[in-house]
Amino acid sequence: MAENKQPSHNYTEDSIKSLDWKEHIRLRPGMYIGKLGDGTSADDGIYVLVKEVLDNCIDEHVMGYGKKIEIKVTEKRVVIRDYGRGIPLGKVIDCVSKINTGGKYDSKAFQKSVGLNGVGTKAVNALSDYFCIESFRDGKSKKAEFKRGILKEDLPESSSEEANGTRVEFVPDESIFKHYRYISDYLINQIWNYAFLNSGLTIHFNGHRYFSKNGLLDLLQSKVKEDQLNYPICHFKSEDIEIAISHTDQYGEEYYSFVNGQNTTQGGTHLSAFKESIVKTVRDFYKKDFEASDIRGSIVSAVSVRIQEPVFESQTKTKLGSSEVGPDGPTLRTFVNDFLKNQLDNYLHKNPETADALLKRILQTERERKDMAGVRKLAKTKAKKANLHNKKLRDCRVHKTDIKHDAAAESTLFITEGDSASGSITKSRNVETQAVFSLRGKPLNCYGLKKKVVYENDEFNLLQHALNIEESIDDLRYNRVVVATDADVDGMHIRLLLLTFFLQFFPDLVRNGHLYILQTPLFRVRNKKETIYCYSITEKLEAIKKLTGKPEITRFKGLGEISPEEFGLFIGEDIKLEPVLLSQDTSISDLLSYFMGKNTPERQKFIINNLQVEKDLEELTNIDEELDPEPKEDLEVA
Repeated sequence: MAENKQPSHNYTEDSIKSLDWKEHIRLRPGMYIGKLGDGTSADDGIYVLVKEVLDNCIDEHVMGYGKKIEIKVTEKRVVIRDYGRGIPLGKVIDCVSKINTGGKYDSKAFQKSVGLNGVGTKAVNALSDYFCIESFRDGKSKKAEFKRGILKEDLPESSSEEANGTRVEFVPDESIFKHYRYISDYLINQIWNYAFLNSGLTIHFNGHRYFSKNGLLDLLQSKVKEDQLNYPICHFKSEDIEIAISHTDQYGEEYYSFVNGQNTTQGGTHLSAFKESIVKTVRDFYKKDFEASDIRGSIVSAVSVRIQEPVFESQTKTKLGSSEVGPDGPTLRTFVNDFLKNQLDNYLHKNPETADALLKRILQTERERKDMAGVRKLAKTKAKKANLHNKKLRDCRVHKTDIKHDAAAESTLFITEGDSASGSITKSRNVETQAVFSLRGKPLNCYGLKKKVVYENDEFNLLQHALNIEESIDDLRYNRVVVATDADVDGMHIRLLLLTFFLQFFPDLVRNGHLYILQTPLFRVRNKKETIYCYSITEKLEAIKKLTGKPEITRFKGLGEISPEEFGLFIGEDIKLEPVLLSQDTSISDLLSYFMGKNTPERQKFIINNLQVEKDLEELTNIDEELDPEPKEDLEVA
């Protein structure tokens, strides 16, 4: 019998490699900053780089040094200056280039710091094409410049009239962060959170000032307008914990959680403790065993704790894993529960109007849940009979819920209109991470309707089942939900109807940055040597000028008109996704009322003012005809 032949591998001493700190960070950036991304998602790596530098500035402020931070972002360059103590001059280079080096190992100096691993600014340094660190301290300064973690300029100490503090400037490396761009709304939201959590701190960002006097009370007031609250915001604060609570008439549960100034977007033990505590406190106060979901339904709340030596579940610090307040302190569960029970119970006794309003909200949610029970049961049966996975959904293999899988963050559901569009995407998609859901016709305009319609309408019912959000938004199966409609008037209308659906019934999905719009080319301009895809009329005109001869111009009105081979170019590595963002002062109810409500004078005025777009288009079309006098198909603007 012939021996089994093993594959030949030269496993020798040369196979064993040791990487230095910067090589390891650049080879495995996900271990240090989470996913890379291109800036279209709030948790993409370029924002983590900003956060890592800002965290150090915040820690200085928390320790009592520096009441001002200056941030400037121009194109792809970031400059951050704090007015803390400044890094000791002899350790400036070490602090940004020697792994596990920093002042935060001295627990007396940084009792309740965010960054404790001595990695943050080293990761920024290694992943930047240009990185400059400068410290000002007691009339002297020290400056060093790096490229991809390698020291390029070690400038000697010099005298300085600058106030104490640290200045960091960096440009993320485009070989790591491909086609990236900073979105101001994400940065502003990040900066506001720092301001809300550090009362008295002033942050200047690109000429604008961000300041909060009342902490989490200001945060909730910025998220929800006063006339949308069921009762005035309850605000409780002590040295190491701060909580703000109210209820609205919106669907879902809305939480903002923080640990040592870090926005824990995925929650963790402190948020779990709060959710348990609010239920227990309310049950005890009213002496009634309400369902937890009825108490927390439509809640809007913010919770912030400061603990010693926090343990997070990843380097990006988005989920807290600690179970205790500190080495000698109580459990987080006990700490949060004791504080909330004492504060909220006293508040409700002293404010009977708030107690009555809260009880009314809970009872209303309870009635709605019971009324929906039969509808939901029938809807589940209908979805099962509809054979969702075979008829409406072309699923992928990796989902958001596969938290240990490297590609979980890339899991995407494209929502398309009709068979031709879904066919093109289905044939060109990545079956590992990209799923396709096909709509049949235009969805229902659900503005002002109750959630019952989600279960009674076949398309919405099947869509929420595909997303797995009928029970909780926490069970969402895809990290990115992408609306992929045609580039015509009907496509834009469908897009608007889908946005209304998500904002009306599943606002958390939008707030948490899961909803996107797919951008596909409007035109293909090509000659025998080159093809250029254009996403606007301006790009089309530039392409016509660039290509010699008489190029062929194709207008893509529907996604089904793009061949699967070409479509693969637009949903692969170079996919263009436009995030659906809610700015700090956006009111969902006002937004929906404005766009989907009665034809108000304000909306009429908006439409009239924006008719200028058609005039601009007319001018562009005239230029187009001069460049290419042959008759072309009419352009259509959505």
